[in-house]
Amino acid sequence: MNKRSRRKVLVIGIVFGISLAAVLGLTAFEENLLYFYSPTQVKAGEAPDKHSFRVGGVVVAGSVKREPDSLKVAFDVTDNQESMSIEYTGILPDLFREGQGIVAMGNLQPDGRFVAQEVLAKHDENYMPPEVADALKTAEDAAKKAAY
Repeated sequence: MNKRSRRKVLVIGIVFGISLAAVLGLTAFEENLLYFYSPTQVKAGEAPDKHSFRVGGVVVAGSVKREPDSLKVAFDVTDNQESMSIEYTGILPDLFREGQGIVAMGNLQPDGRFVAQEVLAKHDENYMPPEVADALKTAEDAAKKAAY
């Protein structure tokens, strides 16, 4: 091989290596993204069924059900348009209560249940997660348009 051929092979190898690193990096990045969906979007089938995602809304009053002698709890969340049930096993945040905004991270099961691995609650009486506030506003706007 002459000098020119070796240089071509080297350049092609570098371009291939950079391309492979970019593809692997973007694939790992995409797998670790957690998108937010409202209960209305989940019911409409917009949420992924194979990947984790976040869902949020206001905890429906009277919907919290705890299993005795267990850390398992089930509750409903709503965006004032649709509601969905969430199951969680673990210790809920101290500020979790009915009528307050929450965000849950987990997976949608084949039977339609949402099983959360983590539940986050608001940290004071004036705060609502931005995603939940936006979802509630969108649902409110849609309900107003439907009323006209």
